[in-house]
Amino acid sequence: MEDSFLLIGFLNVLDPINIGAIVLGTLIGMFIGAMPGLSATMAIALLLPLTFSFRPETGLSMLAALYLGAMYGGSIAAILLRTPGTPAAAATVIDGFPMAQQGKAGQALGFSLTASLIGGVLSSIVLLTVAPLLGALVLNFGPVQIFAIAVLGMTIIGSLSTGSAVLGLLAGVLGLLLGTVGMDPTTGTPRFAFGNLNLFGGIPFTVALIGLFSVPQAIRLIVDGNNAKIMEEDSPGATAKTISNIKDRMLPTGRQFIDILPNSLRSGVIGIIVGLIPGTGGDTASWFAYNEAKRFSREKEKFGTGHIPGIVAPEAANNAVVGGSLIPTIALGIPGSSATAVLLGGLMVHGILPGPSLMTDHGDVTYTLLWAVFFANIALFAVGLGFTRACIAVTKIPNRVVGPVILVLSIIGAFAINNSVFDIWLMLAFGMLGFLLDVCKVPTPPLVIGLILGPVLDTSLQQSLLIGGGSWSIFFESKISAVLLIIAFISILQATPVFKWIGLGIGRLRS
Repeated sequence: MEDSFLLIGFLNVLDPINIGAIVLGTLIGMFIGAMPGLSATMAIALLLPLTFSFRPETGLSMLAALYLGAMYGGSIAAILLRTPGTPAAAATVIDGFPMAQQGKAGQALGFSLTASLIGGVLSSIVLLTVAPLLGALVLNFGPVQIFAIAVLGMTIIGSLSTGSAVLGLLAGVLGLLLGTVGMDPTTGTPRFAFGNLNLFGGIPFTVALIGLFSVPQAIRLIVDGNNAKIMEEDSPGATAKTISNIKDRMLPTGRQFIDILPNSLRSGVIGIIVGLIPGTGGDTASWFAYNEAKRFSREKEKFGTGHIPGIVAPEAANNAVVGGSLIPTIALGIPGSSATAVLLGGLMVHGILPGPSLMTDHGDVTYTLLWAVFFANIALFAVGLGFTRACIAVTKIPNRVVGPVILVLSIIGAFAINNSVFDIWLMLAFGMLGFLLDVCKVPTPPLVIGLILGPVLDTSLQQSLLIGGGSWSIFFESKISAVLLIIAFISILQATPVFKWIGLGIGRLRS
């Protein structure tokens, strides 16, 4: 069955329409990633409504390509403007901008593009092999095990959130509560709908995503004004001018490709491993890979001066994160990052419920997505060579122009989902909630993942209690669910001050 789905997915992705969607998604992702301050997650959420008129495999292929394109696009602004286009490109600034100052902007972007290809292809191969194995492993999971997986996903993502882990967990709980709005899956009675018929079907996931990710970013861009071109004055090259054009060649020579291959492969493995851990992202992988490249290098003193390995390592890692984060997303229904959470939203838009049975019940669409990630990396390299120079124009657009455009597109996208004015107001409400969370330093991804896993938790919990005759001990009668719940409990303790207090108490007793 898996082999047939693998072949079906391969043939599907070769459809000219799907290939065109991959190329288009890559191009859009590059342009959005090149705009300082925007992110791949926001881009996917904003363009998700555009996939409604496509077949599921076509729409998801375009979104996956957009994800990869935005990851590379972030390096364009990082190298030319010394301002990371995306958070994952922050480490690329250290050596990318000094190299551009030496008149080698094309080479810097070429090494970034080549490293992205190597890291992306490596992670795609792992995705195509590991995800089906995990999918087969969880094939026989019932409601009890699915509930334990969902709980583990919530606790791990909440505890690994940036900033306060407690706030991350609270954001996840808020997402769970919002996920219960609508009709009860067992009794069919409305919950928290306040008599509004628009909420009887639950909160439209795409509307919430657009509001949470796009509106706060638009507000920030409008408030910030013009793009900040220069970073800290005490860092290398801070007073140098930004690059407005590319004059040298981009494509590395055969010898240069061989030289960067070991670093790219090592960084790609780092990106895959980091991507497998829910809640982390390309920025974490980039810094990790950069540090490892410096540690393995015999020319440590050259890092920060325009050294090629300092560009290759973070770019290979942040593209490898895409495949790594999709493994738990596809196999377990647990989003590996906020961007993959939005991709899961794309599945839900097309009536495909994410979860452990995704690779069997909707194997044709799922395997098409897996192959699309592989082909999107190849498309990224081809499109990148041809259109990187055109992306320079995008970096010059003022923030006060980009912000209102995003806001208008958000309103159009929210309305297009159900042709409902109510959805526009709901999107704006989630936008203000997202902005408030940003101001209070509360991470948004746990809330999004709570929205996704909320219905799964709700349904599997009620089904499990029915199986167990109302007894909660049903969750510990299964060894798999018991182990998963224990791990979830430990992750909560590690994320809260209670764990630190216990550690301090034990240390004092020993002393």
